[in-house]
Amino acid sequence: MADVLFDRSVYVGVMVLLAIGLYGMLAKRNLAKKLVGMVIFQTAIYLFFIQGAAQMGATVPVIEQDLGVDADTYVNPLPHLLILTALVVGVGVLGVALSFLLRIYRRHGTFDEDRIAADLAAEEIEGHTVDDHDADDHDDAEEARS
Repeated sequence: MADVLFDRSVYVGVMVLLAIGLYGMLAKRNLAKKLVGMVIFQTAIYLFFIQGAAQMGATVPVIEQDLGVDADTYVNPLPHLLILTALVVGVGVLGVALSFLLRIYRRHGTFDEDRIAADLAAEEIEGHTVDDHDADDHDDAEEARS
């Protein structure tokens, strides 16, 4: 049993990272911690795909006369390309999420979900909507530029 776990140690590590990321996204009430959990979860997925694409004794996918055209002698480049694309998309999502977090913090002064929900509920009871505050923020920005 220990030999199987040792042989698959990368997969065990991926499962641990998946569990940590999932815990961070589901159990934490802080939005910044949820974002960190999402990044950890994404990283585990990247490692899983890269490890699955690894082939012992294979070489880069450039056909050589010595190796012939047997596909088993070459590494499949498609998983690597997909992970490269996923990394770019992940960085974009992280950037947008960080900008949302900045906007939320400026408005509510916290990253705590419960306090933000309570603030929004109180604003709704008072008759203010999110659009009213956005208009006020826009007016304040216009006044600052003048």
